[in-house]
Amino acid sequence: MIPNEYLPIAVLFILATGLAALVIILGHAFGPRRPTARKLMPYESGMTPIGPGTRRIRVAFYMIAVDFILFDIEVVFFLPWAVYARELSYYGLLVIGIFTVLLLVGFIYAWKKGALEWE
Repeated sequence: MIPNEYLPIAVLFILATGLAALVIILGHAFGPRRPTARKLMPYESGMTPIGPGTRRIRVAFYMIAVDFILFDIEVVFFLPWAVYARELSYYGLLVIGIFTVLLLVGFIYAWKKGALEWE
């Protein structure tokens, strides 16, 4: 049984999911479907496309993106520490020092492996 505090959230979730499904179903059921070769072509700024609409992207691009997100999220953990630094005292300084060392070890590892190289 759902606690009373969560009932409005559950109702909102059910309504939002139902409305989204209804809009998709109605659009599919009543929308125009007259595909032609010209309509199915990828749009390239009004020019006739040359080659396929998609191309392979190197794994290095994804590695850079994942590293960026990883280190960006880790740096976000510094903000709560900075807000409560005085209250945490030396224990907080020790914990954030260990966290920083682990972050630097990961960064140096990624650097040595060449994950940050863009060719």
